Formats: sequence, structure tokens, C-alpha cells
Amino acid sequence: MKVAIVGVSGAVGQEFLRVLDERNFPMDELVLFGSSRSAGQVYTFKGKQCTVKELKHNDDFKGIDIAFVSAGGSTSVEFAPTITKHGTVMIDNSSAFRMDNDIPLVVPEVNPEDAKDRPRNIIANPNCTTIQMVVALKAIENLSHIKRVHVSTYQAASGAGATAMAELIKQYEQLINGEEPTVDKFAHQLAYNIIPHVDVFTENGYTKEEMKMYHETRKIMHSDIEVSATCVRVPVMRAHSESTWIETERPISIEEAREAFANAEGIILQDNPAEKEYPMPLFVADKDPVYVGRIRKDLANPNGLTFWSVSDQIKKGAALNAVQIAEYLVKENNI
Repeated sequence: MKVAIVGVSGAVGQEFLRVLDERNFPMDELVLFGSSRSAGQVYTFKGKQCTVKELKHNDDFKGIDIAFVSAGGSTSVEFAPTITKHGTVMIDNSSAFRMDNDIPLVVPEVNPEDAKDRPRNIIANPNCTTIQMVVALKAIENLSHIKRVHVSTYQAASGAGATAMAELIKQYEQLINGEEPTVDKFAHQLAYNIIPHVDVFTENGYTKEEMKMYHETRKIMHSDIEVSATCVRVPVMRAHSESTWIETERPISIEEAREAFANAEGIILQDNPAEKEYPMPLFVADKDPVYVGRIRKDLANPNGLTFWSVSDQIKKGAALNAVQIAEYLVKENNI
């Protein structure tokens, strides 16, 4: 098994290295690719030094079984034919291919079998907020069909990359020192603030991030589910939080919901308000699962249920989900 990471120097690329190591992914060789700026950098993986090769249109992917790609949408589009032409399975972390009809959009806890049908040898990794939400929704969908969802996200700086995380730290330092904060990665100062704006606005008033949650959820779940999202950036380093309201075809009791979440793949139930136990990003950062708590019956709808979830955006929301897809393909002998 020969594996590649494209975009290894970024936040998600670095997480790929950690996740592949943590999970002891079965491979014989790891090849790293990056931009001309990253080429020549050396990373250590399982005691071996790996030098980053410049991503070029050549035959460097010949013999590579799986390529984890996190180098931005334009790079994914440009290099997809080069990466896949010799049979490499490209698992892409950008938004470039997610809604293409001939490219599966996969969350292993929800629709793993979709990964087998890949006419272009590309599998898309969904948006981080969508991944987190559908893992939780799947547990309830197994009880009763979910008709609609309202969700507000509380998204960490990590969603905008390593430089955004550094900018948040820098802003706090500058403000403490009485300096004007640097504002580059976000629309406004994020320190001591929240910004109801993630991605660019579309004609209907929703942002692209909010529309991703609508369209991607329907594709992943093969469902007519309706999703209305408000995506908000908060001054947290990593791990996104979501407040989710769902309407099911039949009423779901709190006891049913708790049992479903407790037994669901990829979920940790943390729902003990009496002891102040509920998911928080401070404690979920670097963890694999989606944590669910604050489960309540909705007061405005007898078929409504509301809950709170937190998950590490860089891990389950990106690198881990992609590696789990690869693990499924290996298990199914489908590489």
C-alpha cells in the first residue's frame, strides 16, 4: 500500500500525518506533495524522514494507491486528472467536487458504501460542519425519518486554516498590549467577538457554507431532508459546535434519542446537565468522535427534538473522515 498526502504543510495536511500514525493505517510507503514553496521540507513519519515533492503534472502518482488531497479547490480541479490517471483513489478535502453527480460524498458512519461507486476515482470529503451534523442525524434517522433541520453553528478559527488560528492568537496579544489587531483572515476582528459570516454570501442571503450544509446533507443521506443553517465564527481555536433542531415524522422521546446516540457509531453521549456535563470545544479538541448532549424535546413542535454537538473540525471534520473512508475501502478490498 502506497499513500500520498497532497498539501502536507497545511493544517489538515499535518493532521493527516497524525491521524495516519495514530490509527496505524496499513501502508508500506508515504509520499508527500506540496507547492513549490513547500518542496524540500522534511517531515518525520513513524521514525522515517519524508521530503516533500513539488506537485507537478507528471507520473509521480504512478503506483500510489490512495492520495489524501487538501490543497484547495483550484489545485484539486487542476491536478485531479494527474493524480487519478494511473488508478490512484483521490480522497479530496476541498469543495471542488462535492456536488458532482458522478463523485461520491462520503461520511463512513452514514453512507460508506457510496465510496465504492467512483467513476472518476475521486471521493469527496464533505464540509466539516456537515460531517459533524450528519453523524448525529443518522442516529435519529434510524428511528424516524427527519423532515427538516434548523442548525446554528459555532465555528472555530481552525475552519479557516492554520494562519487563521495564528491570527486569533495574535489578535489577543495585540489587544492586551493596546495595539490595533491584525484583521486578515476574517471579515472582522474575531477576538472578543463572534461573526455571523462564514464563507461568501449568495443571492438568497445565505452564505456558501450554509448552503453546503443544505445540499451536502441531502446527498449524503439520500434524503429529501430540508436544512436551514446559520453559520457563525467564534473565538475558539479548534472544534466546531452546533445547536441543532430537528423535526421527525413521529415523536422521538428523549430516552429513545439518548439510547440512539449512545449506541451510534462515532458518537459519544455527554448529556448530564445536573452535573454540568455537556460537550464543549475546549475538551473535544484533538478527539475523534462527535460529542452530543443537551438533548431536549422541542417546546414548539411535538415532533421536534433539539440537541448540542461538538466535534474537532480538523480531525473528524477533515483528516479523520478521509482516513476512515480509506480504511473502509481497504477493509472492503476496494482499492
